Amino acid sequence: MRLTIIGPSGSFPGPAGPASCYLVEADGFRLLLDLGNGALGALQHHADIYGIDAVYLSHLHADHCFDLCSYWVARTFPEGGPKPRIPVYGPPGVGDRMASVYGLEPDPGMRETFDFVDLAPGELRIGPFTARFAHVNHPVEAFGIRLEHDGATLAYSGDSGACNELVEIARGADLFLCEASFHDHREHPKDMHLTGSEAGEHAAMAGVDRLVLTHLVPWNDDECTLAEARRTFSGTIDLAEQGRVYEIAAAGR
Repeated sequence: MRLTIIGPSGSFPGPAGPASCYLVEADGFRLLLDLGNGALGALQHHADIYGIDAVYLSHLHADHCFDLCSYWVARTFPEGGPKPRIPVYGPPGVGDRMASVYGLEPDPGMRETFDFVDLAPGELRIGPFTARFAHVNHPVEAFGIRLEHDGATLAYSGDSGACNELVEIARGADLFLCEASFHDHREHPKDMHLTGSEAGEHAAMAGVDRLVLTHLVPWNDDECTLAEARRTFSGTIDLAEQGRVYEIAAAGR
């Protein structure tokens, strides 16, 4: 698997890049994990936007899904006619929600461009990937995802506060892409996001090989987030950076 960081910013686009978006590739298949505001422009530096095969939306907050509206325009009205319909996986009601965001009637909404698939906890096949989903701890319905391919495993938290489900999604992962929005020394709402130290704790409990901290909100000091995570996780840790590429293989390969 290859992971490219398209948008590492949390809550809104920041000077270091757009909001949440990650490109995962294997066997020529291209899957987007989230498509937050500002991400579609940055994506064009790394992929043909008409070559995307599927989109996964972890939840329906703007910083994870709103550029699907721009993507609908791009796929619906290009020169030469509409592009082939592709699947969009998201929380129940995702199709109607995205239509309402753009001011479209629910029928057909965006359904002539996207095949919306409502998620539930469990497992399904997305292209070459075995994908497993679990509810995570956020004020709206939100999912974490685990992708497996050819013995390698990538786990992505989406947005989540502390929860056991996140540990299980990440169990033994070669790379854990985990949000770290808050700092320990500041008060923050419960059951919404993780601090750097909490991200590290979840990674340690899951026994992951590599932790990549993401959803880095623009008002925070990212080096402080990294230092917090290093206090609770002794493995390899990176801060997500726009444009950085990870080749993910099973441990020992």
